[in-house]
Amino acid sequence: METKILIVDDDADIREILKLTLSEENYQTLEAKNGEEALAIIQTKPLDLVILDYKMPKMDGRTLCNIIKKDLLLQYLPVIMVTGKGEVSDKIDGIDSGADDYIVKPFEPKELMARIRMVLRRTRRDLEANPLTRLPGNVSILNELSTRIEKNKPYAVCYADLDKFKAYNDKYGFEHGDNVIRETARIILAAVKGLGHPEDFVGHIGGDDFVFVTTPDAVDKICDKIIHDFDRFSPTFYNQEDRKKGFIVGYDRQGTLQQIPLLSVSIGVVTNLTRTITHVAEISELGAELKKAAKSMEKSNYVKDKRQTQR
Repeated sequence: METKILIVDDDADIREILKLTLSEENYQTLEAKNGEEALAIIQTKPLDLVILDYKMPKMDGRTLCNIIKKDLLLQYLPVIMVTGKGEVSDKIDGIDSGADDYIVKPFEPKELMARIRMVLRRTRRDLEANPLTRLPGNVSILNELSTRIEKNKPYAVCYADLDKFKAYNDKYGFEHGDNVIRETARIILAAVKGLGHPEDFVGHIGGDDFVFVTTPDAVDKICDKIIHDFDRFSPTFYNQEDRKKGFIVGYDRQGTLQQIPLLSVSIGVVTNLTRTITHVAEISELGAELKKAAKSMEKSNYVKDKRQTQR
């Protein structure tokens, strides 16, 4: 997969120099001439890095970087701030706003490329991320679950995905589908951060499948919040006609034409309160089973495992 880098600078010549420099390393580039234009791209396109000029019209680099780093879904996106020569305060402000690195104009192309490689390497090492949501991906998820098993403290692993998502994607297209996935990630992140604990974890398995890890005392509140917020938001994904009807007409997985309800979310919750779990595969299998039970209810729901280990 190509590395996508957004160049944000009001100087067209600088953008062209950066574009040419990056193309030599086969990086794919997007361009924005001010902070507002850049924010619109950042919120809708999966990116690997932003090269951001400090001084720009409409929205300066510091403000934009602050917005990125405070957004639950964008905070993992690395930013390299470009500052003017000798402007120490700009460098400090850039780093304070959350920039991952900075480079001073005029810059040497070789130094810029080295800094880009360093930031990308560090980000990928620290966060093996899903490109659509920037959430930790499967390697990080496996590591998190393994750590929870080893520590053997009470935990709740929750597998969430969307019901009727394929039918939605077929009718509205992948761009709308990607937007649904991003908004779902925001809803899950907000619920976990707002009602959980600092050490809680949210990951993106892929497609419309997510996992989050919290504690048994917080899991009910978090699941209720996710379901409430998703059901409130779900109708906004549809056009007025479909929203009014409360369904779309499409083919189910067996190829039969049906009235398909609006999107809902199903969550399977695995805990170690009543059973002994020794391997990540056990969590995954239980989670899939419980999520299937939640899906059978034909509405947003969560199902917890209450069975005890057979001894």
